Amino acid sequence: MCRTALSDGIKKKWIIDSFSYWELLRLSSESSEAGVKEISGYIFSSEHPHIVRNKYLEKLVPVYRKATEEEMGLCLGDWKYGSYFSTILTDTAKYLKWAEKKIHMSNVPIRHEKIRAFSEISGECDVIVNCTGLGSKFLCNDSSLTAIRGQVSKVEAPWIKHFFYGDYDTYIIPGFDNVTLGGCRQYESYDKKFSQYDYLSMRERCEKMLPSLRDAKLIGHRVGLRPHRIPVRVEMEEKIANGRKLKIVHNYGHGGYGVTTCPGTSINAVQLVRRALTEKSKL
Repeated sequence: MCRTALSDGIKKKWIIDSFSYWELLRLSSESSEAGVKEISGYIFSSEHPHIVRNKYLEKLVPVYRKATEEEMGLCLGDWKYGSYFSTILTDTAKYLKWAEKKIHMSNVPIRHEKIRAFSEISGECDVIVNCTGLGSKFLCNDSSLTAIRGQVSKVEAPWIKHFFYGDYDTYIIPGFDNVTLGGCRQYESYDKKFSQYDYLSMRERCEKMLPSLRDAKLIGHRVGLRPHRIPVRVEMEEKIANGRKLKIVHNYGHGGYGVTTCPGTSINAVQLVRRALTEKSKL
C-alpha cells in the first residue's frame, strides 16, 4: 500500500479536471436537475493571510481577488484579510439522484450488498473499483484512513445571495432551496448523532457574522463522516483471491474535499482500470 506524499502536480490536475467536469455540467441543460450552479462570495480571516488564499483556485476560477475595504465590512468581525471569488456549487443530494438516474438510463445494474472481503466478488469481474470511503478502513485494513466528523444546519434565508467563510471553520452557503450553516471538523470522531452543542456553537458564529440569520427558520440538521486519508488513495493493487489474480483500483480518502476533487480522481481511476484491462499481471 502506497503512503507516499502526492506530488503537487497530481493534486493540481485532480482539481483542474474536477472543475472542468462541474463547469461543463453547469453549462448543460441538466444543471438544475443535477444540482450544479455558479456561486460567488467571500472568505475572511482575522488571523493569517494564507487562510483567504488558494493557490489552486486562484488560477482556475473566473474571479479570485482581494476584497475591497468596503467588502471587508459586509459581515461583522475583526477581519484583517479577505478575498472574493466565484466558483461552482454542487448540491450533492440533487447530484447523486441525477447520477443514479443516468446510470439506470445506461442500463447499468445497481446491486446493494454488504461485503467483508474483495474475495467475495472476485469471480464476478475483471477489475474491482473500490470507492467505499470509510468502509475501506476495514475492507482494506487501512489504518491510515480515519473519520473527520462534520455537522451542518439548514435554514430558510432567501436573502442570502453570497457565501461567507470565516475563521474556525465557520461558513454560510446559500444553496438551491436553503442556506447551509457550518461547520466543524472533529478528527477521529465516528459519532453520527446530532450534537446540540455543535449546533449552538455554529449558529452563534454564523449569526455573529451575519446578524440577519437570527430571523432564519431552522429546517434541519445533517451529520456526516468524512473519509480522511493522507494521501488520497488512487492506485491499482493486485492480489491473490480464491486462487486467482484480482485487480483492484482504489479511489477513496478524499476527506472534506470530495466534491472538489472526486471527478478528477475518478478520471485518474478510469485510466488505471483501462491499464489493468490491457496489461499483463505483475503477480
